[in-house]
Amino acid sequence: MNNVPLGARWAAIPLRLIVGFGFMQHGLAKAARGPDAFPAILQAIGVPAPHLMGWATILVEIFGGLAILLGAFVVLASLPMAVVLLVAIFTVHLPYGFSSIKLVAVTASGAQFGPPGYECDLLYLACLAALVLGGSGPWSVDGFIQARKLRKRSSS
Repeated sequence: MNNVPLGARWAAIPLRLIVGFGFMQHGLAKAARGPDAFPAILQAIGVPAPHLMGWATILVEIFGGLAILLGAFVVLASLPMAVVLLVAIFTVHLPYGFSSIKLVAVTASGAQFGPPGYECDLLYLACLAALVLGGSGPWSVDGFIQARKLRKRSSS
């Protein structure tokens, strides 16, 4: 890792912060609406076992987001998070195209937007892929664990 440019090592931190915080916010927003709100949406769009899938999604978003934020078990946490994103793309966002911002009108009360496309989901997937391929970077639990293992190997 010594041959990696300094800037490249630190690039993981803003990725972890935005992806981790973003996922946690989405999970907490779903949970805050009550135990039946998100599963009802999933049932309406035909997702099987909507209560199980709803709470699995919420837990993946909250705890996966926290893991990414802390740089803890990033490879492991990224897998279910990627599944959540892919399901969202194919069950919700795909029919609305790529763009996540669709200005429908500007009224006296402000801008009116249409349903979002899959752009943000792809950005999250790209960030997760960058973290999986490039590592969690400095100030991460994964980095701490790796450094500790290296110290143990070199002392034995």
